[in-house]
Amino acid sequence: MRLTTAQSKAEALIEALPWLTRFHGATVVIKYGGHAMTDDALKEGFAEDVVFLHHAGLRPVVVHGGGPQISSALDRLGIESTFTAGLRVTTPEAMQVVRMVLVGQVNRDIVGLVNRHGPFAVGMSGEDAHLFTAVRKQATVDGQAVDIGQVGEIIKVDAGAVHALLDDRRIPVVSSVARGDDGEVYNVNADTAAAALAVALQAQKLIVLTDVEGLYANWPDDTDVIAELGADDLETLLPTLSSGMVPKMEACLTAVRGGVPQAHVLDGRVSHSLLLEIFTNEGIGTMVMP
Repeated sequence: MRLTTAQSKAEALIEALPWLTRFHGATVVIKYGGHAMTDDALKEGFAEDVVFLHHAGLRPVVVHGGGPQISSALDRLGIESTFTAGLRVTTPEAMQVVRMVLVGQVNRDIVGLVNRHGPFAVGMSGEDAHLFTAVRKQATVDGQAVDIGQVGEIIKVDAGAVHALLDDRRIPVVSSVARGDDGEVYNVNADTAAAALAVALQAQKLIVLTDVEGLYANWPDDTDVIAELGADDLETLLPTLSSGMVPKMEACLTAVRGGVPQAHVLDGRVSHSLLLEIFTNEGIGTMVMP
């Protein structure tokens, strides 16, 4: 019995070999969010996966949001959360909370979990070293542009500080807050931030963790997950997708159109989903190719 268990472990390791060889030294940008970010066991599993990638010779970079954490902090402070066209309307008062939660709480939590395993993770915000520069984003409602406050669209990425951390064998953990040339601070969508950073770093992969199994062929009639699709097919599908999936799939599209060879949407509720995607022959989730 013990031998059988040991042999199956050895087989799993050997199955990982071609992928270990292929991705050695590769930069992988991981958008971390959703359920994987709020469940304690999954949080610890995520940190282990990232450290495993690091030890396996990959160069992981984590980009995170923190929607649920921001909402509960705003609730506690009695600041109302309103959404327009799927984006949080961010008043200057709300922006202070967003920045405090993302940079001071969620980022620290992730860095702390990773660093239980060693001195690897370094937290930074998109404001640090001009990593993300953004301009104010307008939402469109019924064809009209609507101001949604301090919500930004990234126009420039200066990845120098991230490169320096990677060269120093660290794991950068980036919160999706951006600076503006106008001195404003902006809340930016973490999916789009991850895609922009993946392109700037010329990453081998962008991986977006989400709360679904992947992209469904004909949701809700058909629960078959599309294992792989090209950028053009994805572009055709985009208008038909549910509002929650749109930013994630747009991020994948931006990444592969910007030179990232593979972008994935994975179910973050599956324990060790990152390792299953990168190191097994079947993989999981949906992969977007150029």
